[in-house]
Amino acid sequence: MSINTVAVVGLGYIGLPTAAILASKDIKVIGIDVNTHTVDAVNRGDVPFIEPDLAAYVAGAVTHGTLRATSKPEPADAFIVAVPTPFKAGMKPDLSYIEEAAKALAPCLRGGELVVLESTSPPTATAQMAKWILDARPDLSIDGDDGTIVHFAHCPERVLPGRIMIELVMNSRVIGGLTREAGERARELYRVFCQGDILLTDATTAEMTKLAENTFRDINIAFANELASICDRTGVDVWELIALANNHPRVQILRPGPGVGGHCIAVDPWFLIDANPESANLIRAARQTNDAKPRIVVNSIIESVRKYAPQSVALIGLTFKSDVEDTRESPSMRIAEEVATQCDHVQFYLVEPHLDELPPSLARLPNTTLCASIPMTTDLAFELVNHQSVPDETYKRAGNVVSFVRNVDSIGEPS
Repeated sequence: MSINTVAVVGLGYIGLPTAAILASKDIKVIGIDVNTHTVDAVNRGDVPFIEPDLAAYVAGAVTHGTLRATSKPEPADAFIVAVPTPFKAGMKPDLSYIEEAAKALAPCLRGGELVVLESTSPPTATAQMAKWILDARPDLSIDGDDGTIVHFAHCPERVLPGRIMIELVMNSRVIGGLTREAGERARELYRVFCQGDILLTDATTAEMTKLAENTFRDINIAFANELASICDRTGVDVWELIALANNHPRVQILRPGPGVGGHCIAVDPWFLIDANPESANLIRAARQTNDAKPRIVVNSIIESVRKYAPQSVALIGLTFKSDVEDTRESPSMRIAEEVATQCDHVQFYLVEPHLDELPPSLARLPNTTLCASIPMTTDLAFELVNHQSVPDETYKRAGNVVSFVRNVDSIGEPS
C-alpha cells in the first residue's frame, strides 16, 4: 500500500517537526493534537514553540496545502504517534497518553495502515499499543489477510533541541517492527526525508536502543558530577582535570553541571530500571547522583550568599540546556526557586533570554525578576546554563561569578 497521507498524533517538540518535514516532501499530513491552541496555531501557519527553521517549514507546508491540523484523528495511510511518556508515582512509566492515542485512532483504521510509535517508551510499549488498538478493533490483526492487517513499528526520535530540523534529515534511525513487513514499510516512510542510515530490528530492541543511548549519557554525566564533588574536596580544578584526562585517545569525560534535565535523559533511565529493578544498580545510582546535584548547587549558592552578603544575585539560565526555550525537567528552575525562597532578603535577577515570562513557580516569588542580560547592579552571579546569547563580557558586570556549567553536555539531549 502506498503512503500518500500521514497522520501525526501529538504536535509537540517531536511530532510537529516530523509532520512539517514530511509535508515539505509533498506528503499530505494531518496533524492531530488535543490542544486546540496548537491546532489553531498550526492552521494559521504559526508554531507554538521556538525551534530554528521550524516556523518556515510549517508556514510553507500550510500555504502549500500539505499540512493541516485537527483535534480528532482521521483516516490516513500511516499514523505516527508522538505523545508524551512521563513517569508516575514510584518512577513507573506512564503510558496513558499512548493508550489514549491508540484508542482514538482505532476507529479510523480500515486495514493495511502503518502505525509507528515514536514516543520514547519502555520495553514492549509498541506491542501494548498494538493490543489496545486491536482490542478496540477485533476485525483487524498484525498477521491476517492483507485487507485486515495493521503494521506496527517503533522508531524513536534521535534529535537535539535547537537542531531538530537538521537532525531529522541527517541522523540515522533505528526502526523495529512487530513484524518484518511492518519494519520495512516504516523504513519506506522515513526514507522520504531521512538521509541517514535506517537500521531495522524488532520493536523491543528499538525501544531499548533509545533508552540505552540516553542512559549512557546519564551515567557519564553522573561520573562527571561525582568527580566534581571529589575535586571540590581535594582542591583540584575539575575543569582542568577533565581537559587533561580527555587528552587520552580513549577517554571522553562529559562536563559536570547543576543536574540533568529535558524530557529524555532525566526520564528514560527509569524505564530501564522498571524493566529489571534487581539488575539496574549502576543506572539507579547514576540517576540518584544526578537528581541530588541541584541540592548540592543550592547549598553552594546559599553558602556564597552568606559569605558575600550581596543585595542582588544573578542566576544565568533557566532552561534545561543552552540556547533553547525548553524548561522541561530543568534543574536550573528548581535551583532558582529554592534559593530565591530561602534567601528572600536578596533580589534575584533570573537571566534567561529565551523566555518572555517567568514560569508560575518563579513568578509568584516577590524577589525574582526576569532579565535578558545581567543587570549592572548585580553583586554576584551564578552560571547555571551556558547560553551563547549571554556574552562572557556581561559577566564582568557582576562582582563575583561562580560557574556550575560550561558545556551543553551537562544537561543536554543526546544526538
